[in-house]
Amino acid sequence: MNLPEHNVVPLPSRKPDSLKAKLRGGGLVGFLVLLFVLAVTYCFGPRIGAPVVLLWAWWTGLPWGDLGFRRPKSWALVIAGGIVVGVASKLLMKTVVMPLLGAPDINAHYQFLVHNKAALPGMLFTVVVFAGFFEEVIARGFLFERSGKLIGTSRAALVATILITSALFGAAHYPEQGWMGVEQAGLLAIVDGVIFVATRQLWFLIVMHAAFDIVATLIIYFGLETRLAHFFFH
Repeated sequence: MNLPEHNVVPLPSRKPDSLKAKLRGGGLVGFLVLLFVLAVTYCFGPRIGAPVVLLWAWWTGLPWGDLGFRRPKSWALVIAGGIVVGVASKLLMKTVVMPLLGAPDINAHYQFLVHNKAALPGMLFTVVVFAGFFEEVIARGFLFERSGKLIGTSRAALVATILITSALFGAAHYPEQGWMGVEQAGLLAIVDGVIFVATRQLWFLIVMHAAFDIVATLIIYFGLETRLAHFFFH
């Protein structure tokens, strides 16, 4: 038997959460999200900027894969490959690239680390977590995701994304390391950007970045900067 029409109670319709969709989308709101994260990162560092990115992604329902958190086919290959490439990259930069660019033999900002056993553990933790993980979350994961939403993923857009994000990443190193730090970070960011575009895989870059900075820290700690800087060029 059919119920009278006035007794039928319609089910409430579920409206999509437009605010979350706008915050994870493109357009003006998406651009403001980008500017906010950049402002937080440049003012307070990646240790604040990266958690903001992760909270934003979680709250808005952004797929983690969009930030590059994709499960690799082989964790062993990612870890081993990232370590090898990171170590080789640092040695190449220290012995060949930076001397050719006329960089000073030593990084003056971090000389407090030389033979400083008390400072070494904290610095190693910093370069693994705050540099290796947090910086990659922002510089590759977040910035490439935002760029894809804002300017697209065409070949020209990807080239622009690599160049712009590399410039931003390099500029972030100026306060502590000067122009030579900007050049080194910018060059490495271009390499990282190309790898990320090709793989859309963040874990390899996290391991690579951490390995690079661990080697850089140990070179300073053991007082090997000048020796390596003149390994090929006397």
